[in-house]
Amino acid sequence: MYSNLILASSSIYRRELLTRLQLPFTCISPEVDESPLENELPQETALRLAQVKAKKVALSNPNALIIGCDQVATLDNIQLGKPLTHDNATKQLRLMRGREVIFHSALCLYNPATQNMQAEVVPYVVKFRNLSDAQIESYLIKEQPYECAGSAKSEGLGIAIIEKMTGEDPNALIGLPLIKLVSMLQIEGVNVI
Repeated sequence: MYSNLILASSSIYRRELLTRLQLPFTCISPEVDESPLENELPQETALRLAQVKAKKVALSNPNALIIGCDQVATLDNIQLGKPLTHDNATKQLRLMRGREVIFHSALCLYNPATQNMQAEVVPYVVKFRNLSDAQIESYLIKEQPYECAGSAKSEGLGIAIIEKMTGEDPNALIGLPLIKLVSMLQIEGVNVI
């Protein structure tokens, strides 16, 4: 039996999402290199990083259940990372306007005591509005989503630059597919309800 649940993430958005399940948990930032490997597909990058994060936190928490997550946004199979700067975010949003971006949200639940690792990618498709340069600039000044893959936060003002969203779990877009997580937790004997 696990002693606690750990979210291997420093993301406040993932923390807020996991709080919805009303389970006690702690957060530990895994501090891993998030660079994609050569010739690695975007969904492979996301899945690998979710697993690496969970395993890294498990090294010092062998009796916990570890949740690892990662998200990679893609446009025409090209990875869109976190922009980090205003200029990069402007370039990303100009590329994305009027187009569909796939957010590959990887989820891993790792039980180091049994070595059981469940991992899956939950895709979510977002079609962005055909925004003017002025609208892009206005959005970036107001929200400053420089730490978000794809330069937008759907849980904030970013919803105004989105035309349509499609997928199994809207939480996946924010970075933590809760529907899939509940199923994974059940396999580990943790019933949310």
